[in-house]
Amino acid sequence: MPFRRSLRLPIMLAIVMIALLVVLTVGWVLLTMFGASAKPTNAGLFWALLPIGTTFIALLLAGVIIYLVFSIKAINLGRRQSNFIDSVTHELKSPMASMKLYLQTLNRCEVTHEEQAAFYRFMLEDVERLDHLVNQMLNAGRLESGRVDGAAESVPLADLLRECAEGVCLHYRVPAQTVHLDLQPCTAGARRLDLEMIFRNLLDNAVKYAGTEPQVEVSLSPTSDGGSLTRIADNGRGVPHKFRRKIFGRFVRLGLELEREKPGTGLGLYIVRTLVRRLRGRIRVRDREQGPGTVFEVQLPGGPAGDAESDPEDALNE
Repeated sequence: MPFRRSLRLPIMLAIVMIALLVVLTVGWVLLTMFGASAKPTNAGLFWALLPIGTTFIALLLAGVIIYLVFSIKAINLGRRQSNFIDSVTHELKSPMASMKLYLQTLNRCEVTHEEQAAFYRFMLEDVERLDHLVNQMLNAGRLESGRVDGAAESVPLADLLRECAEGVCLHYRVPAQTVHLDLQPCTAGARRLDLEMIFRNLLDNAVKYAGTEPQVEVSLSPTSDGGSLTRIADNGRGVPHKFRRKIFGRFVRLGLELEREKPGTGLGLYIVRTLVRRLRGRIRVRDREQGPGTVFEVQLPGGPAGDAESDPEDALNE
């Protein structure tokens, strides 16, 4: 399992540090006793062993620093997981409480046909909210395990972006004109489901975190190497520069979970980054040229995509 593999290095490092400390302590005591009683003819041996002890001290100090780094990462992971639990608990409790209230009302009170239709519509929205939460968690687990289902195909990105934009507008009940599309014909070699998850999550965030009157601009253009460049810009508050790398981590959401007004789990951008990496693409976060807001740029190759992850910088602070 990934978590167990991640513990091997800290445990081995701790064992090595303990062994170094024991050897250093014993050796230093022996050197001190030897140095106090050494004859002048054995002074050379003393000075020859002294650098070895100094090297052990340096190695021990380096191990302490590395172990401190691992400890800080573990603390941050624990905080993100706690944040995630708070988020998921709220995401599960709210729609369930809502559906329970509607069902109790339908069971105990006489309501008109119009009210029944409204209640059913609200309950369906709550079910869709729960379904989205479950899908996000399942997708994150699938990506974490490295499991890949289906073969890559040549996907027309313009049609895909139109479908994703329509779905997001329907989900948030905003006019279709909220998402302005400027699309040129481009294709990407990938599994269609992967591309849907990438752009659906980005468009979902763009509409969700946009301003009071959401305005989202989506552009698609070909690149010189035969790939594609997709820009998704919103008119929200934007992402501070110091957080532009962190937002792609698992369970990461800005602010305190219990103080947020927007629903979410902190998995959307993690899924986006992981999938873009697998497609050997790049994703960048930028400021809008005019006014507040954030721009996400996704650059994808046009040829068949592999499953190996590449090593480019995922989010650039530009």
